[in-house]
Amino acid sequence: MGSKKQNQRKSNTALVCSHQRSGGSQEARRPRAPARPGASMTSAVVEDEAQFYTKAEKYWKDVPPTVDGMLGGYGHISSIDINSSKKFLQRFLREGPNRTGTTCALDCGAGIGRITKRLLLPLFEMVDMVDVTEDFLTKAKTYLGEEGKRVRNYFCCGLQDFSPEPNSYDVIWIQWVIGHLTDEHLADFLRRCKLGLRPNGIVVIKDNMAQEGVIMDDVDSSVCRDLEVVRGIVRLAGLDLLAEERQENFPDEIYHVYSFALR
Repeated sequence: MGSKKQNQRKSNTALVCSHQRSGGSQEARRPRAPARPGASMTSAVVEDEAQFYTKAEKYWKDVPPTVDGMLGGYGHISSIDINSSKKFLQRFLREGPNRTGTTCALDCGAGIGRITKRLLLPLFEMVDMVDVTEDFLTKAKTYLGEEGKRVRNYFCCGLQDFSPEPNSYDVIWIQWVIGHLTDEHLADFLRRCKLGLRPNGIVVIKDNMAQEGVIMDDVDSSVCRDLEVVRGIVRLAGLDLLAEERQENFPDEIYHVYSFALR
């Protein structure tokens, strides 16, 4: 999370989903510092879609499988991030007629399992992880420790090619990774996530937001969208916005980070 980065994606042409029981994953990317005003759609800044995915995949293969690596040198903000996410999520887990269940969660762009370990496993009976970087998922098996036995599946796959099993998840958590998807692939993925929800389930997006438009990051091959662009993609995917919240107490030099609860 160390400048305006997002989470990773897998290559559009070269990636084949490998649904496996262990292996690496690719986790929370970095918050980044604001850049120049951007375009209004990823199609205006992504010239070669296949290269967009391939370059990102290569970038993350060279990142060390550590919390600091996952957060781009901003490992010190991990606890602030997790504590805020827990408060945001727990409002939906409280008792009530529309309470979100706690049976199974899906961690998208899971990396070595920072969010799985500190947010999802303490709240859910089982967790599935999906990430495009196999080395990260391999590291997760030791990083998660004894509680890792409750991780049901490690899926090595890019989100543009991943389909959550229908009616399977109470919460699908997508953090610092949407910037590695084109607008079209993000909308399609969110539609598949909607089908993957159990009754009263929610999709949570937590990510960097640009001040205006869509900004390309050539270093890790990702984009950063502004709030209106993200909200528009959510609407296009047929999801309703239940809650929206800006992250507090992050360093001033990075992008603003927002959480969205969707259904």
